This record gives sequence, structure tokens and C-alpha cells, in this order.
Amino acid sequence: MKSSQIALGGAFSALCVVLMFLTGVIPFAMLALPALAGAMLIAVVVEIGAKTALMVYASVSLLSAFIIADRSAALAFIFFFGYYPILKSKLERIRLRVFEIAAKLAIFNLSAVAAYQIAICVMGMQEALEQMMFGQYGPLIMLALGNVVFILYDLALTRYASVYMHRLRKRFLR
Repeated sequence: MKSSQIALGGAFSALCVVLMFLTGVIPFAMLALPALAGAMLIAVVVEIGAKTALMVYASVSLLSAFIIADRSAALAFIFFFGYYPILKSKLERIRLRVFEIAAKLAIFNLSAVAAYQIAICVMGMQEALEQMMFGQYGPLIMLALGNVVFILYDLALTRYASVYMHRLRKRFLR
């Protein structure tokens, strides 16, 4: 691996950690900042490759788990926003669009349920479940709304990747 690749991976790791750190400063951006940090990994995939992007994901996840004040934001990055932009390009190679969308939704739903279970069972966030609107149907309603937001996020990542490839990359690589 070239030193320039290592430096670029380190710079993107630092940028992602700063974005994750800001979740403690800007609480209403609890999901937006991890999503933005994950989107930064698209540039790493394009410029260096998926293996380096996975290393950036791993380092940011590890640091987020230990130093980020907002545990739910760290969980969101670790369980979905961090690796999904890396996996997205692989999923989009599926020839039949229906299977591609089904695979993306399956990954999102498995990630959301796993993060929810860890938040409730391991991290002891049971009171969040009890305070949820719509009673016992609250988690299902939130998951359904999450699927809608995920579809919008996936579209936004596609647009961002296009803008990066056709406009930002030229400026970035000067």
C-alpha cells in the first residue's frame, strides 16, 4: 500500500471521527451525521478501494464505540451507515433490479433489528422502548418509517457518488 493511500485513509478516518464526535454537540443530528460520515467512505472506495474503506470503517467504528458520547449514533454508524456505502457498489452489480432492492432492504432491516436488540438487551436502553409512541407497535412503525428513510438515503448516496465521480473528484485530485 502506498503512503499516499495510507494518508488518504487516515484523513478520511479523521473526518469521519470528527463528524461522529459532533453528534454529542449537535444532538438533533444523531442519524444525519453518521449517515454523512458513512457517505464519506464512497470517496475512499473510489480512490483507494473497498479493502481500505473497510479498514477506515473499522477504525471509525472502534473509535466511535469508545469516545462518542451519543451511543445510539455510534450504533447507527457501526451497524449500518459505516459499511453500507462500501457494500452498496457490490449490491448494485445484481442484474435484476428487484433482487438488488430486496437485498438492500434485507440488509437494512437485519441491521436495524440487530442494532435495536443490542440497544435494548446489551446496553440497557429498555426505557426507550417503554417511552416509544404507539405502544407495542412502535418498533414496527419505526422500522417501516426507517425503510422509507433508507430508500431516500440510498438514492442520496447514488446521487452523491455521481457528483463525486463527475465533479468533486477533479477538484479533489489536483
